[in-house]
Amino acid sequence: MATTIGLIRHGVTEWNHLGRAQGISDIPLNETGIQQATALANRLKSETWDMIFSSNLSRARQTAEIIRQLLGAASVFTDERIREINCGLIEGTTEEERIARWGVKWREQKLEMEDFKMVAKRGLSFLEEVSIGHAGKKILIVSHGALIGLTLQHLLPQLFEKTYIDNASLTVLTRIENEWECQLYNCTKHF
Repeated sequence: MATTIGLIRHGVTEWNHLGRAQGISDIPLNETGIQQATALANRLKSETWDMIFSSNLSRARQTAEIIRQLLGAASVFTDERIREINCGLIEGTTEEERIARWGVKWREQKLEMEDFKMVAKRGLSFLEEVSIGHAGKKILIVSHGALIGLTLQHLLPQLFEKTYIDNASLTVLTRIENEWECQLYNCTKHF
């Protein structure tokens, strides 16, 4: 029995547009992000999805709610485990500001950021729990770029040495027994 997971990155925000690290800062979608979420929802409405989960951050919840309304789903379940990486001291800063404060090698410093492996562990444990608890279902999960990317890198390392996840993109995974496969990656054909 196959379980299908649709991983969705939230629509764009003003901070995305400005190149600011968002992390766990609760930034809402901007007008473009609302349009992106609507375009994705219109794409998904021709398909059957059983459940929608979302990060508890407003940009993901807004995206999930737009999808829920167009799909006619009963509700969106939120879970803190699928929220974005905590960016620590770099939250709210641009690349230019980070270089000015911490130098060009700022990525080599801790800067109170959440560990990448811990982010992947959160994502993996959520995927495992949802795919086992709702086996055979088609489940949408609205989350964030770093969480989705790091989860994919750890779930399917042979496929995803590096990842880039576009705003309002769709990645589709299937799980049959204990085997995961990626059917679609970072798709934005709905734009």
